[in-house]
Amino acid sequence: MSLTGEEALDAAGRRFLDDFRLERRTVGEVSLRVRIGGSGPPLLLLHGYPETHLMWGPVAGELAEEFTVVAPDLRGYGDSSQPATVPTHETYGKRAMADDGIALMRQLGFEEFDVAGHDRGGRIGYRMALDHPRAVRRLTVMDVIPTGDAWSRADARFALGYWHWSFLALPEPIPERLVGHDPEFFFFDAEFGGAIRGFSSDAVADYTRCIGNPAVVHAMCEDYRAGATCDRELDDRDRAAARRIRCPVQVLWAGRGALAAWYDTVAIWRDWADDVTGHELDSGHFMAEERPAETLELLRGFHTASAPSSPVEPPVARS
Repeated sequence: MSLTGEEALDAAGRRFLDDFRLERRTVGEVSLRVRIGGSGPPLLLLHGYPETHLMWGPVAGELAEEFTVVAPDLRGYGDSSQPATVPTHETYGKRAMADDGIALMRQLGFEEFDVAGHDRGGRIGYRMALDHPRAVRRLTVMDVIPTGDAWSRADARFALGYWHWSFLALPEPIPERLVGHDPEFFFFDAEFGGAIRGFSSDAVADYTRCIGNPAVVHAMCEDYRAGATCDRELDDRDRAAARRIRCPVQVLWAGRGALAAWYDTVAIWRDWADDVTGHELDSGHFMAEERPAETLELLRGFHTASAPSSPVEPPVARS
């Protein structure tokens, strides 16, 4: 008897929970909850807002048949630790999160690896490729354009469709207090129309538990404050300096989402990278959970490709 969609998600999620080892790794100022499984070339999977690393459950088990899969909770999210905030919000900026990923993979013995990131994870992934070009072999970004582009192109559609970008970036404690009144309604219903509730039961339980932690809510607000300030500033400086992503980039976006309606997504990424391919999925924002078979096929196909022949640039100086 064939499984229903929800049953298949649950089965894949249980495989992720059962077959991958769960670890806690300290990297710099943070302690990360990490799941690791499989063998083969290393592939770092970075989740998005407002989820945890369990979003990768529908595809991670299959990927682990060909890759060593490493899936952490981002700093501040899930069961990873929440470092102290600073006025510039840089402790929750994508540069700090990218450095976490580099340090984690080096701890595991990987100096060079592939990265796939959804939503906020995609922003961390491209920052990692810009800041650490020797480390990132191939990069998949899922349902995002660069942060600086998103803000510079903001219009009435953005203000209404991505209203949470500005709301969560408001000064503390405004969003924390309002969201904290009913975080499940805010993160699951007000923003995503309840779509998250239909995903793997284990994953949804994890998301629900974690967003009930006020420290996680604060960290997610800081993530968006960083996006509006230091992350955008880094992008603007990189664009002014003509810095580009040198590794091959695969861009995936939701055909029923904002990127398909608002942007020429591939063209935007080609302003940032030399080798860009793109695919639209018949999906909402959460592609790995809504269209796992298609997402898996695209991830597997792209990340099993041969390494690029062109040399990478040396690490850049930090300003």
